[in-house]
Amino acid sequence: MAFGIYKQGQGYWTRLMTAIAGGTIVAMGVAWMWQQIPNLGLGSSKTIYVQGGATVALLGFCGWLLYYLVCLKPKVVDFLIATEGEMKKVNWSTRREIMASTRVVIGLTFFIAVAIFVLDYLIFTPFFRWIKVLG
Repeated sequence: MAFGIYKQGQGYWTRLMTAIAGGTIVAMGVAWMWQQIPNLGLGSSKTIYVQGGATVALLGFCGWLLYYLVCLKPKVVDFLIATEGEMKKVNWSTRREIMASTRVVIGLTFFIAVAIFVLDYLIFTPFFRWIKVLG
């Protein structure tokens, strides 16, 4: 097995962000595992050595797995390269369009909330009081 990076000059950003996201997930998993090991009740063995050994083993394995997937495995690398190529074709909205859309969403949300409040207060509450469900 070669240690060179498959299609080295292509898909830089998707590979980098995939590696960062994978590393973050692994780091959170290792932190969770570190906290859980003392709860196993390992007896007389020093838990710090078990925690350290398990952490090094998990980080080493997951680091190798991430490297293999992001740098060596052709199918995954080709997918990441194709993803970056497609993302370059996306027509991204401008700041002005996003701000206008956000205002519309907030305004409609407020309008619907007020309409539901009015329906509840003027129609449903009197109706349920009339049929003696509410006191």
